[in-house]
Amino acid sequence: MPVLLAFLALSFFFHLYAQEPSAFGAGNLESTNPYGLTSSEKIILKNKNNLKSVEKKTYSQATQIESLRERMDGLQTILEGLIDKSHGNKLELNRMLSSNENDAMTLQEYRKTTHTRLEQLEVSIKANELNVQNLKTVMSDFSTLIDNINNNYVSKEEYNDLVNDINIFKNLVGKELKSISKKSVASSSGDPYAGMKSRDLAKKALSNYKRKYFKMAIPEYEELIRRKHKPAFAHYMIAEMWYYRKKYDKAISYFKASAALYDQASYMPTLLIHTGVAMKLTGDTKHAKQFLDAVILKYPNSNEAISAQKQLDSF
Repeated sequence: MPVLLAFLALSFFFHLYAQEPSAFGAGNLESTNPYGLTSSEKIILKNKNNLKSVEKKTYSQATQIESLRERMDGLQTILEGLIDKSHGNKLELNRMLSSNENDAMTLQEYRKTTHTRLEQLEVSIKANELNVQNLKTVMSDFSTLIDNINNNYVSKEEYNDLVNDINIFKNLVGKELKSISKKSVASSSGDPYAGMKSRDLAKKALSNYKRKYFKMAIPEYEELIRRKHKPAFAHYMIAEMWYYRKKYDKAISYFKASAALYDQASYMPTLLIHTGVAMKLTGDTKHAKQFLDAVILKYPNSNEAISAQKQLDSF
């Protein structure tokens, strides 16, 4: 037992001796400022410190890399936006260039078309100015001829007599219409036109004229004059029939009446040339030439103008 106690006391003493340096920090590699290190511990400490330095640098670099990565992600997003916008701008630019090319072509065509139209318009204006001047001359001559017709060939008294005869006939028929019905008028007075519409009578008169039934057509047109149904044309048709019957004095009178009522009719070229021929055949060559010249001046490209020139050549 005493031996055992002695052994335990010795062991405790050595244990305290062995632990004494650690109690004062010598050899502690975990200490902030270790001391009392062996050569091996110094190498370990150096490597440990180097490792910590590397870890710090690695962490710092990792942090920087992560920051750079985030920045690159942001830049990539911005770059993609710029690429999309650039693509859109490129499409818009192409559209604008295409539109400008089309506008340029359209403008060029418009200018070309406008220039052509202006040239055509200038030609038309010059032609119209010439036609207007010629028309003024013709109208002046024609006005003079109409005055000659009114003053020299059918007197006012003759025209008034014709109107009076028509009015007398009108009054007589009017009285009969008041006293009896249309049927009794047709049977008792012998009026072949009673109850016939003016339009139908005009068709009948024209049909008789075309068949050269002048004996029937003349009184039918006289009835149309009495009814005031296209009196200018009716006078012209009666004049034509007297002309073909070679009753030139009567023809001239009716031609004059027709022209006095309406001098813009489509049959005016024929009216003028037939009036001129009738005057020539009645010996009035002076005024006949005036009428024939008027036909040539007023209707230069018509068949009547050719006929008028032939008549003038025969003087």
